[in-house]
Amino acid sequence: MTTRVIIVDDQAMVRAGFAALLAAQSDIDVVGEAPDGAQGVELSRRTRPDIVLMDVRMPEMDGLEAARRILAPADAKEHRPRVLMLTTFDVDDYVYEALRAGASGFLLKDAPPADLIAAVRVVASGDALLAPSVTRRLIADFARQRPAARGKPALRLKALTERETEVLTLVARGRSNAEIAETLVLAEQTVKTHVSRVLTKLDLRDRAQAVVIAYESGLVAPGE
Repeated sequence: MTTRVIIVDDQAMVRAGFAALLAAQSDIDVVGEAPDGAQGVELSRRTRPDIVLMDVRMPEMDGLEAARRILAPADAKEHRPRVLMLTTFDVDDYVYEALRAGASGFLLKDAPPADLIAAVRVVASGDALLAPSVTRRLIADFARQRPAARGKPALRLKALTERETEVLTLVARGRSNAEIAETLVLAEQTVKTHVSRVLTKLDLRDRAQAVVIAYESGLVAPGE
């Protein structure tokens, strides 16, 4: 199955370079490009891609607002692709907010070409957290600056079993399924089942959102 991708970035050379790289892959089809967030939202609605590569900082409408509109459309029946944020900086408040809005992860623009291709494939498969240690550090940096959001996020975690809470804690610390399985002495398939149940119970799209809620609820504290 081919993964349909659109690229939203205000730099024409970046769009062209990414498009050429991805289009050369037999399992990826670049179906459109846009120079700003507003046009990116419209392009997404028109082409219904699987993945949106979204630059963070753009004129007219930035990537954060565009991601919000794509991931939380006014019409609940509207197509919702997965959004992969592109950034020049490895710590960017916009990226943090985009993860909270439902983006599936982020990638540095200066990452090796192979990382971009792998990122698109990973996000398309639904395994959202691209670089656990980097994403965890980014969220921890901002969680350190903001008090844990007690209340609703913490109450939501009460729906989890003790084992599911343990699994969520390890996900938030950047552990892979294999590492979680080793730590908890479980089969890796069992860990996948627990992760799936956590996402379902907390109404989360993917692991990236799970990491965010773990920090915001105070389940995991920065620096642990």
